[in-house]
Amino acid sequence: MKLIVHATNIHVGGGRSLLLALLNALPADVPVLATLDIRLELPTELPANLQVIRVAPTISARFAAERQLARLAQADDVVLCFGNLPPLFKLAGYVVTFVQNRYLIDAVSLRRFSWKTRLRLQCERLWLACKAHNVAEFVVQTPSMQRVFDASGKARGRPIHVLPFSNINQGYRRQFSVPAPKRPLPAFVYVASGEPHKNHRNLIAAWRLLAEEGIFPALKLTLAPNANHELCLWLQQQIQACQLRIENLGMLSHAEVQDLYASAQALIFPSVFESFGLPLIEARQAGLAVLASELDYVRDVVDPEEAFDPSSPISIAQAVKRFAGLDNAPLPLLDAHTFLATILKLNK
Repeated sequence: MKLIVHATNIHVGGGRSLLLALLNALPADVPVLATLDIRLELPTELPANLQVIRVAPTISARFAAERQLARLAQADDVVLCFGNLPPLFKLAGYVVTFVQNRYLIDAVSLRRFSWKTRLRLQCERLWLACKAHNVAEFVVQTPSMQRVFDASGKARGRPIHVLPFSNINQGYRRQFSVPAPKRPLPAFVYVASGEPHKNHRNLIAAWRLLAEEGIFPALKLTLAPNANHELCLWLQQQIQACQLRIENLGMLSHAEVQDLYASAQALIFPSVFESFGLPLIEARQAGLAVLASELDYVRDVVDPEEAFDPSSPISIAQAVKRFAGLDNAPLPLLDAHTFLATILKLNK
């Protein structure tokens, strides 16, 4: 068995740093073949078990390198495609592709790039989507990359592993300051009608994510059932499916809203736009903490204790956890040696 590192399109930036760290951490007991961009500056001393093939940055040379890779890979080999793209041809070995360019898997606009870069990225997006079947497993560095990749469908059902990999894995921690002490779960309220911009569905999706972690904060809503029949029906289904501690009180009078504020510890406000946001003012007047969208209309009137991206249930859930003093675990950051050892074990 040999390890083949295929990285014909990496020579600058973060990819270069990771690739050089990888080449410096190669296992001594495995023959290694690396196909590398000719523009990549290599250290003067390389491991004795490493054979390097240099590839020019042209279409013809890249195509020839793909053909050569197909000839060289044997059934027992592990092939690590380190440049985001699957092999162009089906290989005999066990293929793992490391994807670190989010532009290839996310449906974001490319219009701000030059026409040459747009053309390259569009071609690489097509390459990845059409040749994913040549890969046994994909590797990304973060859970969000895994979610975006999975949602794109470009992995074609192949497993996507999260292996956070850095050229330096010492000194990393998630928070610089000392985390807030864990406290009893606060009771939340959201005083809002059921229009789409009030964003109830993402809020409830965040409560579902919290429930999956065994976290069940109380939440009270003020949706009028007659005016929001479909939303209320969906809400009840979510409550029953996940045993959520959510109660819809219906439309309340001003006095009842004041009593509601008095019964809670925090207002959560995921609305995506407002002309004023009166509940933000009322919550402050009632002495409540505020967790709200990181948007201008919020900052016009309050500085929330926690802010979040209202389009992301994950972001909302994490804000709730931070406010409750519940820590998110740091990424299990790997060094180059551990990363390679993990890759070599994937085919076993």
